[in-house]
Amino acid sequence: MKQVMPRLNSKINSSDIKYKEDVYNVKRTPSSPKGGPKKRSAFVDLTNTTKTQTGIQGKSVKTVNKAPNRKVIAKTHVIQKDCKDSSSEEQPKKAEFKAEELPEDCFSVCQPEEQSTVQQQKVCVARMPEEFDIDKEHIGDCLLSPEYAKDIFDYLKNREESFVLSDYMQKQPDLTQDMRGVLVDWMVEVQENFELNHETLYLAVKITDHYLSVAVVMRESLQLIGSTAMLIAAKFEERCPPSVDDFLYICDDAYKRRELLSMEVNILQALNFEINIPVPYRFLRRYAKVAGVNMETLTLARYICELSLLEVELVSERSSRLACACLLLALITKDLGGWTPILQYHTGYASTDLSCLVRRLYAMLASPSNDKLKAVDNKYSHRVFFEVAKIPLVHIDTLEEALTVH
Repeated sequence: MKQVMPRLNSKINSSDIKYKEDVYNVKRTPSSPKGGPKKRSAFVDLTNTTKTQTGIQGKSVKTVNKAPNRKVIAKTHVIQKDCKDSSSEEQPKKAEFKAEELPEDCFSVCQPEEQSTVQQQKVCVARMPEEFDIDKEHIGDCLLSPEYAKDIFDYLKNREESFVLSDYMQKQPDLTQDMRGVLVDWMVEVQENFELNHETLYLAVKITDHYLSVAVVMRESLQLIGSTAMLIAAKFEERCPPSVDDFLYICDDAYKRRELLSMEVNILQALNFEINIPVPYRFLRRYAKVAGVNMETLTLARYICELSLLEVELVSERSSRLACACLLLALITKDLGGWTPILQYHTGYASTDLSCLVRRLYAMLASPSNDKLKAVDNKYSHRVFFEVAKIPLVHIDTLEEALTVH
């Protein structure tokens, strides 16, 4: 059995390091410990191989674009409140819907020539309590779309119901939970060394889990699946994604170009090209803004959330609920109180809905860490991330008291 190669540990030029966030901006200090991408085969100790033969499976998928209904499109400039708020229990479960399926009387009242723009907004936008409106200060900013921010995240919360997973390891005779942990740990290093967005990492892990839930694979292909999932996620999230050759290099040339491209086809076909999967990182950033926490508290919640990617038991958790639990545990750790009414309003979760998951995350942090899975701990032990991985764990009595207050 070959010994696993040393981890990526060279130094990066500090001038090349920038982490950009939509709400919070963090830049690495000149003493940043991370370096440029280096070759590493994450599974030499598991597979003892350097080659994988992967064939293209599945039939080609054809997409038929129907001609739009001009009559309906002409009437969809303004959507009436009655159509939007007709029933909160009857939220659409499908990711997409056709405009022509909506009843025509939904569009018969709101007409541009009958009402002004301000009046249309009052009719079409659902009302919320003034004290819960966290986007009012950004009204008029077309980049932030404050008028639709809550609706967007409510949509994502509904959409995640279509991507709920179960424990798929029972269907994988050649894989173990530890193998998946090694893979995710390696993907964390790839994200950091390629300076990819955090959304790319979370989406890549989601794509990997969804593919493993529908396809039986051998351990020799596991790193190929992870690197291909990173490539797909980078194409989806990044403005300048790494090339195919970059991912072949980072895998220590364990795979050929045609093998990676064939696996890309396999994954996309197996998932029916449904890769716009809601990830907890997006919810966490939104809910941190709702709570009004500082960057250090948000980074602590991100550390907990990223560490949870290694746990296969948490694969079945909904992204929005996982983000809420990570934020609540961070709030309790920083002694910033518990779950507030404004958080319950925007997230749709009460503190009682999160207590069980918070305890599971606490147990994850309290358990001894695996010496082979140190990428997340090393990443968040650096001062650019406020060294949140070194923050002492809150006492269990304090945690229980905070969870039973409400």
